[in-house]
Amino acid sequence: MSADGAAPAAPDRPDTPTAEAGPPPPDVPEPVPAEPPRRRWGELVLALATTALGAYVLVAAGSIIVPGSTNTLGPRAFPYLVGGMLVAAGLVLVALVLTGRGGQEEGGEDVDPTIRTDWLTVALLAVVLVVHVFAINVVGWPFAAALLFAGAAVVLGARPWWRAALVGLVLGLVIQVIFGGMLGLSLPAGPLLEGVSFLRG
Repeated sequence: MSADGAAPAAPDRPDTPTAEAGPPPPDVPEPVPAEPPRRRWGELVLALATTALGAYVLVAAGSIIVPGSTNTLGPRAFPYLVGGMLVAAGLVLVALVLTGRGGQEEGGEDVDPTIRTDWLTVALLAVVLVVHVFAINVVGWPFAAALLFAGAAVVLGARPWWRAALVGLVLGLVIQVIFGGMLGLSLPAGPLLEGVSFLRG
């Protein structure tokens, strides 16, 4: 007790707020653990399909007949290059998807994640590609390329169809002249263009 008989004041406890100390600090929320990256099966299927397509191109390129008088790269060089690039790209995509480092959607993309895949469009594009493959030896590369370009463009909504077919035919003829006529690759010109010498590989 003090000299005047009053009891001494109890010392402030460390956890007791005082007027001088101000209000207690707000509760800091605990950090929420980050969710593991989701494996997107669509990207994995695309990566595996790219790898399989490249392997098929490499195998099919070995069956291309090479003329005995070929003194340039030959008709197998370009398919081997394309097939190797497809296999390499597919394997890289598979590794990225499996490790969770796939591409991320940008915030500014105009994509509605609630819309489901239009499998009818995917099926029609696959049909157009198959028809193109079988049409090359029947009508020739230029017309088969026009069919591929026009068919894919129309399926994706391009109008009018004849403009897409015309653009596809021009592209097919340009590729035929460069790779068939100038580089000597085996691109069939077809029965309608068989007599044009600068189009034959």
